[in-house]
Amino acid sequence: MSLVSTIRGCARTVYLRQQPIRTLSTSGTLLRDGSESSWLSKLLVRKIEPTKESHSRMLSDKYDIYELHTHNIRPDSVGQYLKNYKNTVQIIQSKQNLSMELIGSWNVEVGDLDQCLHLWRYTGGFEMVDQAKRELTNDKSYVQLMQERGTFLRSRHLQYLLAFSYWPQLKLREGKNIYEIRSYRLKPGTMIEWGNNWARAINYRQNNNEAFAGYFSQIGRLYNVHHIWCYKDLQGRKETRESAWRSPGWDECVAYTVPLIREMHCRILAPTEFSPTQ
Repeated sequence: MSLVSTIRGCARTVYLRQQPIRTLSTSGTLLRDGSESSWLSKLLVRKIEPTKESHSRMLSDKYDIYELHTHNIRPDSVGQYLKNYKNTVQIIQSKQNLSMELIGSWNVEVGDLDQCLHLWRYTGGFEMVDQAKRELTNDKSYVQLMQERGTFLRSRHLQYLLAFSYWPQLKLREGKNIYEIRSYRLKPGTMIEWGNNWARAINYRQNNNEAFAGYFSQIGRLYNVHHIWCYKDLQGRKETRESAWRSPGWDECVAYTVPLIREMHCRILAPTEFSPTQ
């Protein structure tokens, strides 16, 4: 092949069809004060100033400790397990010197099936937790039920929690209800930011008295948050949540909190027959 033909072949021009390039716009609207607000700015985590006060004292003003038990039950042993736990509750309730009370016991109906949650409250802090442990470990009937319960379980998990100070006062419910527990695992160091935003956000979620309890973990899996909501049924849940999205300001609270979350999941709960809250 000659040098001339080679040059001619290389000189052939290939025309490419130009494709439009997609770009992400971060421009926003101009506010009355002249500052610009964009949707992207809402996703940025605001800086929390250093403080010498513990996060627990800043987020909770109560001395009550909440104990959340998560029990994963063998599918063939759910009935035996519930009978066992009901007897355990009766033993604890018979001890008048213990400053602990059962708030709620639930079966998971949607989410992690063959699972039960039990929420206890200790009035008086960890001192009352220690006292209850000493008392119950010396009760032979209680210990026997604990040992028997182990044969019904696949696994279990325990957390000690504190209640958020901005959450409405806990009130036990009556009648037929369902509950939803929404659990969040936050990025370490963002708990104060979460509390700042939810102190505003909770105001948008009180129209139908759905806010039952809100907690953050102290011992166990850390940087965990649990919000518990109460509804009449799944349709009521749907309508209540849609109503919140129609409220001006709710979308902004959600936008601020989403970047703080590493993992989240929800479970629909049904109270057991011996649950104080129904």
